[in-house]
Amino acid sequence: MLDTKIPDFTLPATGGQTFSLAGQAGKTVVIYFYPKDSTPGCTTEGQQFRDLHAGFLAAGAVVLGISRDSLKSHENFKAKQSFPFELGSDADETVCKLFAVIKEKMMYGKLCCGIERSTFVIDRDGVLRREWRGVKVPGHAQEVLDFVKTL
Repeated sequence: MLDTKIPDFTLPATGGQTFSLAGQAGKTVVIYFYPKDSTPGCTTEGQQFRDLHAGFLAAGAVVLGISRDSLKSHENFKAKQSFPFELGSDADETVCKLFAVIKEKMMYGKLCCGIERSTFVIDRDGVLRREWRGVKVPGHAQEVLDFVKTL
């Protein structure tokens, strides 16, 4: 996928919006996939993107968090954490499958499928320039911002 143009997609997002990749033409797009709203790792990750959001804006980037949670869950999570960016709901996993982030995981001794914490940076021309898979949260948002500043 790296260095290839990402096909357009649309998702329902918080704030009554529909997020479309085509609608972001001319901007760098940072998409981070996370497993579940209001869980410890996902909350910390979102807070780090929130705290660095001004830097992303200054670099001409838009940030979008995506999980399979409902818009209602996303709205609550966004409000509680004061996220200045939108969260997209991918309940049918269309975008998750586009980026191949659905993986088998062990949860409480049972095998299940879920989102592997992953981040993607798409340049102003819609080309995937960087991906991180199996993300460890500490310091990740800063690493993404540092990369975005190089584009």
